[in-house]
Amino acid sequence: MKFNFKLRGKAVTKNYEGAKAFSFTPEMELYTAVATTMLSDTTYESGDKRLNRIIELLPEVSPVFVAKLAVYARTKMNLRSVPVVLSTELAKMHNGNNLVGRTLEKIIQRPDEIMEVLAYYQLTNERKGRKKLVKISKQVQKGLAASFNKFDEYQFAKYNRTAEVKLRDALFLVHPKAKDEAQQSLFNKIARNELATPFTWETELSAAGQLKYGSVQDKKKAMKAVWEVLIDSGKMGYMATLRNLRNILDAAVSAQHVQKVCDYLTNEKAVSNSKQLPFRFLAAYRELGMVSSEYTSYVLSALETALEKSVMNMQRFELDERVVVACDVSGSMQKPVSPKSKVLLYDIGLLLGMILQSKCKNVVSGMFGDSWKIVPLPTKGILANVDAFYKREGEVGYSTNGYLVLRDLCERKYAVNKVMMFTDVQLWDSTTKAMLKSNTIAYQWAQYKKIAPQAKLYIFDLAGYGNAPVSIPQSDVYLIAGWSDKIFDVLEAMEDGAGAMEMIHAMAI
Repeated sequence: MKFNFKLRGKAVTKNYEGAKAFSFTPEMELYTAVATTMLSDTTYESGDKRLNRIIELLPEVSPVFVAKLAVYARTKMNLRSVPVVLSTELAKMHNGNNLVGRTLEKIIQRPDEIMEVLAYYQLTNERKGRKKLVKISKQVQKGLAASFNKFDEYQFAKYNRTAEVKLRDALFLVHPKAKDEAQQSLFNKIARNELATPFTWETELSAAGQLKYGSVQDKKKAMKAVWEVLIDSGKMGYMATLRNLRNILDAAVSAQHVQKVCDYLTNEKAVSNSKQLPFRFLAAYRELGMVSSEYTSYVLSALETALEKSVMNMQRFELDERVVVACDVSGSMQKPVSPKSKVLLYDIGLLLGMILQSKCKNVVSGMFGDSWKIVPLPTKGILANVDAFYKREGEVGYSTNGYLVLRDLCERKYAVNKVMMFTDVQLWDSTTKAMLKSNTIAYQWAQYKKIAPQAKLYIFDLAGYGNAPVSIPQSDVYLIAGWSDKIFDVLEAMEDGAGAMEMIHAMAI
C-alpha cells in the first residue's frame, strides 16, 4: 500500500524550510498529525497549533474514520490525550447514532479519562459559568456512562483528583446505570465522597512527608522505609516505577529491594501489560545517569532488558536482507515532544532507529545533518547506542540534507533492500542556494532505483507537519508516522501489502 489517494489541494507544496514537498490526503495528514503529538497528558490549550490543525482536518474525512483513528491511537499507539480530542470533536460532526458513544467507551481505559473528556468538552464547546456541562451531548453521556462500569473502587479512588471536572461531578452529569448492587454501592460512595483512600506511592509518600522528624537522618530512614514498603506491596505501577527509579536509588533502599525493582522491570508480562512508549525507557535511563548509587549500572542494564522485551515480537531482518538506518540530527529535531518533557524529537528518532538496528543482522546505521556519516554500533544495547549517537551529533552539523544518504548509496553502488529514515521530514539542501533538482530525496531515489530496483524507502515521520519530501505514491516509497514501537507493526503490515490506513480502517467500533 503506497497511500495512492487523491491528494488534498495541490499535490506539490513547500515545507517549513522552503523546499519542494508533496501534500498528503486528508486522512493521511490527520493520521500523521495524530500519531506524532502528545498534546498534553492532562490539559488542552485552545491556542495549540497542532490541536487546531487536527480539528480543522476533521470535516475533511468521514466520521467513521475519525472514530477508528481515535480507537487506533488509544489502543494501538497507547496515546491518551489525542483520542479524547477526536472522540469529543466527533460529537459535533456525528451525533445521530451511537458511533460517538461506542468510540468513547473503547478509548476510555482509565477513570480519569472520563473527566478529561468532560473537561475538553466544556473547552471545545466554549461552555462558561457555573453550569458549564449542563445538557451535554446524548452520545457523549452514553459513552461516559458505559465507561463507569469498567472500574472498581481502587481505580476510581486512585484517579479521584482535584481538577476542573471531578469524579463526583462526572457521576452526576452522566448518570451511569449500575450493573448490580455492589456497583450501586460504589457509585453511592463516589456521590458522598467516601471512597477509601487508595494505597499508592503518592499517598504513602505524601503521608510520610507530612510527619515531623527529629533530624534529616531520621527523615531519610523513614523515606527509605516507605519506598521499601511500596516495593514490597507490588502496587507500584510500571510507569510509576520507571519514573521513580532515581528516587528509589537516592533513598538507598536495600539490595533485595533493588533486585525486586529490576525483576519487575524485566518481567515479560509486566512489560507487555505496561504498554509504555519506548521513550519512557530512555527518559528513565537518562535520569539514572545522574545517580551515584552502587546499583546504578545494574538498574541501567535492567532498563536495556526491559526495552528489548517490549519489542521482542517485532519483525527481525535476516542476514541476506541489507538495511540502512538513517537518523536526522538536524536543528529542527531539537524540539521537545511536549512542553514538560526533556525528550526531544531527536531522541525519538535515534531511539526508534536503534530499536530497528537491534533487529537487523546486516545493517548500516548513521546520522545526517550537513553531511551523512555512517556510525558503526553493536546491535545490542539499544539505550547505550542512543547515547553514543547523541554524543556525536555535532559531527555532521545541523542542516537536513537527507538526500546525501541516497547519494552515498548511489556513488558506492551499494544495493540494499530497505532504507529507513527517521526524520521530521523538513528536508532540504543547505549546500547551495540554487535548490538543485539533483539535491533532493525524490531525484536521488529515482537514481538509486536504477541501481537497486528491489529497494524500498521508508520515511518515519516524527513531527506530522503534513507533507513529505517525495511523492508517496512514487515507486516503493512508504511513510509511517508515530513515536511508538507500534510503527514497526505498520512496517510489517506493509511487507504483507497493507499499511497504516488499512490498519486504521480495520479497527472495530
